[in-house]
Amino acid sequence: MASPFARKAPGTDPDESRLKVSEPKSSAAGASAVGISMKMAVDQMGIGRTARTLLKVNQTKGFDCQGCAWPDPDPEHRHSAEFCENGAKAVAEEATQRRVGAEFFAAHSVDDLADRTDYWLGQQGRLTQPMVKRPGSRHYLPIGWDEAYALIAEHLNGLGSPNEALFYTSGRTSNEAAFAYQLFVRAFGTNNLPDCSNMCHESSGVALNETIGIGKGSVSLLDIYDADLIVITGQNPGTNHPRMLTALETAKRRGAKIIAVNPLREAGLVNFRNPQKVRGLLGKGQDLADLHLPIRVNGDLALWQAIGALLVEWDALDHEFIEQHTVGFEAWAQHVRELDWDRVLEATGLTREQIESAAAMFRDSSKTITCWAMGITQHRNAVATIKEFVNVSLAQGNIGKPGAGLCPVRGHSNVQGDRTMGIWSGRRHPSSTRCRRSSASTRPASPVTPRCTPSRHCGTARPRCSSPSAATSWRRRRTPM
Repeated sequence: MASPFARKAPGTDPDESRLKVSEPKSSAAGASAVGISMKMAVDQMGIGRTARTLLKVNQTKGFDCQGCAWPDPDPEHRHSAEFCENGAKAVAEEATQRRVGAEFFAAHSVDDLADRTDYWLGQQGRLTQPMVKRPGSRHYLPIGWDEAYALIAEHLNGLGSPNEALFYTSGRTSNEAAFAYQLFVRAFGTNNLPDCSNMCHESSGVALNETIGIGKGSVSLLDIYDADLIVITGQNPGTNHPRMLTALETAKRRGAKIIAVNPLREAGLVNFRNPQKVRGLLGKGQDLADLHLPIRVNGDLALWQAIGALLVEWDALDHEFIEQHTVGFEAWAQHVRELDWDRVLEATGLTREQIESAAAMFRDSSKTITCWAMGITQHRNAVATIKEFVNVSLAQGNIGKPGAGLCPVRGHSNVQGDRTMGIWSGRRHPSSTRCRRSSASTRPASPVTPRCTPSRHCGTARPRCSSPSAATSWRRRRTPM
C-alpha cells in the first residue's frame, strides 16, 4: 500500500524557462542538502519507507548505494546516515512506490516517450511486468515472462553469428549476476560485453594497465586520510561524489593540502559544510582547496608535463625508487626538459607562476594522491594524460606506500566488480578461457586498443603527445611461486 505522503509522478517536465543563473555558491552541503534529500526521498517512498531504506544504505547488513563508487569507511566508523544527497535521490528512484504498468504505455506512444526528458522518464516509477514493442506498433505492450524468454531466444538463435549480438550491462549489477551473465554470453559464443566503463574510465584502464600493470586505483580510503597532498583534476566531488568531501575534510584536518584543477571553481572544494557535524550545520564548515587552477579545457596533459619538468629541474625526485622500480625514466626526463613553455601556457590558460605554485606543492609533499574522473577520461588524449599522472607519481615514488598513489574515481558502485567478474570485451579474461573449454564457443578477435590522438594543444615541443616510452613504467619484481 502506497504511503499517503508519497507524491504522484509529475505529469510534465519542469519549466526550464523559470531557471535563473545566480552567483556561484561558496560552500556545499549543510542543512539545505539534508532538506532536499529528505524531500526527494519522501516524495517517492513516503516517510516509513524512506527511514527503513536510507538507514540501510552503505551499511554492513544493508546495501551499497548506487549513486557513486566512493568507498565506505570501516564498519566501526560508519554513520547511521552513510549517504549523500545524490545517494538519497538514486535510492529513492529505485525504492519508489510509483509504478509504471500497461496503462502507462497505452497512454504514451513510443514517439511521445522519445520526446520526454530523462528526468521525466525516471520520475514515472518502476515497471511492473515485461513489455514488448511489436513490429509496426507505436506502443509497448504487455508480454508474459515465458513468452519474453522465448522471444529473446528466438532472435538470438536466428542470428547469422553470435557476434551479431551485443550484451550491455552496467556497474549497477551485482557480482553474482554479472558472473552468470558473462558466462551465458560467452557460452552463447561471443564476448561482445560492453559496459558503462567503456564510456567512462576505459582510458584509465588502458593507461594504468600499460604503466603499473593493473587497471585500478592504487589507494584505499585510509590513504586519502593520510596523504600530504591530494590533487583533484577533472572531477567535481561535490556534484558527483559528495561523500568524498567527508574524506577530504578528514585529510584536511590532518594537515593535507589540496589542489583543484578545474575550469570552474566548484563550491564543494571551496568549503564543505558536513551535515553530520554541528560545525557543518551551524558553523563555517571546512575550507578544502588550497590552490585552484582554472585550466583551459583539455590542457591537463600540458600541465602535468610542465609539473614533471619542474620536478626534474628542481631534482624533487625519488631516485632510489626510480632506480629500483621503474623503467624509461631517462627518456621521459629528457622529454620534459625540452618542454616548450609558450605552448604550455597557451594550452593550459595558466600563468607560469600558477604552475610553479602547484609544482612546489608536489615538491614539498612526501605522500601525494592524484584523483581524476570524467573531466580527464573523455578527451581523445586521455590515455596519454593519465600516463602523465603516472609519470609524475612514479618519479616521486608516490606508488606503493601509505598515503600516496593513483585514484581514478568511478561513477557506478560496482563497475570494478563487473570487470573482475568477466564483463569485458577483451579476449583474455580467465572466465573466457574456461568457458571456451567447456562449451567450444568461438570468440571474436580482440578489439583494437584505442590509440591516443595528439592534440595541437598538447603543450610539448615535439609533435607527439607523450614521451617516447609513453610513460615511465613500474617495474614489478616477480615473487617465486
